[in-house]
Amino acid sequence: MSEISKTYDPTLIEDRIYAEWLKKGYFKGKVNKDKKPYTIVIPPPNVTGMLTIGHVLNNTLQDVFIRYHKLKGFETCWVPGTDHASIATEAKVTAMLKEQGIDKKQIGRDAFLDKAKEWKDKYGGMIIQQLKKLGCACDWERERFTMDDDYYKAVIDTFVDLYKKGLIYKGYRLVNWCPASMSVISDEEVEFIENKGHLWYFKYPIKDSNEFVTVATTRPETMFGDTAVAIHPDNARLGHLIGRTAVLPLVGREIPIIADTHADPEKGTGAVKITPGHDPNDNIVGQRHGLAVINVMNPNATLNDNVPERFRGLDRFVARKKVVAELQELGLVDKIEPHINQLSVSQRGKEPIEYLMSEQWYLKMSELVKPALEVVNNGTIKFHPEKWIKTYNHWLENVQDWCLSRQLWWGHRIPVYYCSNEGCETVRMAASSKPEKCEKCGSSDHINQDEDVLDTWASSWIWPYAVFKTQEEQDYFYPTDLLITGPDIIFFWVARMIMAGMEYKHEIPFKDVYFNGMVRDEQGRKMSKSLGNSPDPLDVIKEYGADALRFTMIRLTPVGNDIMFSTDKCEIGRNFANKLWNAARFLMMNKEKNPDIKQVCHTEFIEDKWINSRLNHTIETVAENVKTFQLNDALKAIYEFLWNDMCDWYIEMAKSRFQSENEEERRSVLENAFYNFDIALRLLHPFMPFITEELWHGIEEREEGDSIMLSTIPEPDMTLIDVEAETIMETVKELIGKIRVIRAENTIPLSKTLRLVLKTENEDLKKFTSVIKFLAKIEDIVFDKNADKPKLSASEMVNGIELFIPLEGIIDLGAEKEKIEKEIARLEGINSGINKKLSNEQFVSNAPEAVINKDKEKLNNNIESIAKLKNNLENFL
Repeated sequence: MSEISKTYDPTLIEDRIYAEWLKKGYFKGKVNKDKKPYTIVIPPPNVTGMLTIGHVLNNTLQDVFIRYHKLKGFETCWVPGTDHASIATEAKVTAMLKEQGIDKKQIGRDAFLDKAKEWKDKYGGMIIQQLKKLGCACDWERERFTMDDDYYKAVIDTFVDLYKKGLIYKGYRLVNWCPASMSVISDEEVEFIENKGHLWYFKYPIKDSNEFVTVATTRPETMFGDTAVAIHPDNARLGHLIGRTAVLPLVGREIPIIADTHADPEKGTGAVKITPGHDPNDNIVGQRHGLAVINVMNPNATLNDNVPERFRGLDRFVARKKVVAELQELGLVDKIEPHINQLSVSQRGKEPIEYLMSEQWYLKMSELVKPALEVVNNGTIKFHPEKWIKTYNHWLENVQDWCLSRQLWWGHRIPVYYCSNEGCETVRMAASSKPEKCEKCGSSDHINQDEDVLDTWASSWIWPYAVFKTQEEQDYFYPTDLLITGPDIIFFWVARMIMAGMEYKHEIPFKDVYFNGMVRDEQGRKMSKSLGNSPDPLDVIKEYGADALRFTMIRLTPVGNDIMFSTDKCEIGRNFANKLWNAARFLMMNKEKNPDIKQVCHTEFIEDKWINSRLNHTIETVAENVKTFQLNDALKAIYEFLWNDMCDWYIEMAKSRFQSENEEERRSVLENAFYNFDIALRLLHPFMPFITEELWHGIEEREEGDSIMLSTIPEPDMTLIDVEAETIMETVKELIGKIRVIRAENTIPLSKTLRLVLKTENEDLKKFTSVIKFLAKIEDIVFDKNADKPKLSASEMVNGIELFIPLEGIIDLGAEKEKIEKEIARLEGINSGINKKLSNEQFVSNAPEAVINKDKEKLNNNIESIAKLKNNLENFL
């Protein structure tokens, strides 16, 4: 048993306790046939990442579920790890080399990968160390990295298998292209920012006429790739041009004017330039009409040889200015307008992306999605909240084939090999290791591997089972129980993990998916460094403690909804921790006088029956809320039990028995208090692990190596639930509250004991006589269902029971009456002035609504106060 210090200082206990947990191996998950497993695999943060408030929310939620189920007797296993993050890591390493005057292309692929591994070993994975400050109970010995040797092999083997099944192919399609990394990127890696640009209106001449068709564009440089102009078939104003031919300025190429509903007759000019090689919507139009696809961009976003010679090699933005200038000289610029649009930007490269036609590796999705749709829609996998099923279905029912390849070096290199001998140009060999010879010509000297790497998601989609190294562990821990992640990656990761699990394990990867909301500031804005509204979680932990931060995140988080966070909200969590600390210290001070007591449940006194019932109701409530993923409600129930029931009421009620001369009375109340407090600490432990561990050791002598983590949360004892005791206690609390109000309103000091008359003979209420006397400072209570109101007394009504407090001899009735009358007069004077203002039509029509509402609110408050004061005045008559 450790001594509980006078004040709670999380900086003195959190690191010490976490080190002890690690040393004792409390986080380890082992194959244990005697226990049911409970497994979570962490959504692997980027190896380049740093802890954010969003990570705090996501990982606190995971930690609560792991710790709760451990206390419920499960063999828990929370697997941590990091993602290699191809684009982010390559960008950081490239930037580091550039600072050293090194060009990655000059040193070559192998040397670059050596540098990247060095960087990863030195700087990568910092977020994992930061998660430990939060208290995460991960099995750190299982920490995985998506480029660990065995994991790397599993990724490659998956590709080869899918290739041999005929599901992987090479296709020439429109992709998101990042000029900074010179790689294709996924939709998830594209972000949209508001851009203040321009809308240029160009006039395209109509062949063999003096007419023009005017089109608008935000990207003039792409006009060289135009292969049509579209007009809505029902456009009465421009319909006569459909079927005619336009001449593309600066190029002279003839392009058809086609009818297509993509052109909105009410928007812009009514005519739309169609550039299938550089716009996703135009590409779809092009496919409908069999239009040519012309790519006018190089990978570095300069213009290529498909444009007039004077534009070749120009940066896209330089070319833009030149295109506009030349069209102006030709009189083909109708007008230029300021225009705000959503610009597609590479999340990592921070440059505007280009839509380019490119040959890439693709995975056929049509068959893979079928079982993934089925297991979610039949409830085998449950989404929390369920609303995300609709989003999931929409994506999978309209899924496109998955672009697997990336033009990078850091990542899982695509295991396809080519032979460079003449005549072997079409040979493609997919293999987990380099083939010894070409399958066509038999040569072993000219075999080269594909230069591209796999999309990061093509490695993390096997995460739920590939993190386990042995078949025995996979059989025991898979399928996992719960995935907690953000809805923003429902397509890119969640759906694909379900596909991989069904394809390779013939089993779902997880039973439940909890989609946590986004953390926003109090103005509802997304947390970001650029806005300066994203606090460093480590700074918050340093100021308030990890427990207070965890408490705040869970308390603010209804299932799946965004939360409005500000650092000062952690004050509530810190106050709660201080309340617990002081309660534990108070109990221990009384235990010192009775050192041989044990933790025993007692039911001799009504207040003991009440607190025991409240505890077991709380255990029941928490279990139900955890089961339904309502962690904020679970924490609320624990908070209310400890703060209100235990500290504010039970301990206060128990003080009279703590001071009793009867040893058995003292013993029973102390033993019951410690019994309840101990179990309540276990209930709270998943949410606030550090302080609960410290206090659990502080209130009882524990065996060496023991931990609250190794204890259990009991099932609710239904024999201890006493609904009558709980119901009558609510009446007692209200009763005491009313008495305290009467004291305050009549300025009666606590040193003066009062008499209480209750117009009832409720036998259950009589059981609380000693409690009411002690807490309300009452010297005598009369229970009389026929009682009349005593002369000169205050009265109140509580749940149909009338109470009277005789005031004669307690207060100076004359002085009190005069004081009340003066206050009534003052408030009536104020209300008179407010009524005059509100009856003045000119004031009401000109005053701001907020001012009028404030006056009305003040008027109503004063009316209530006057009524109460008049009621008090009647008590004196």
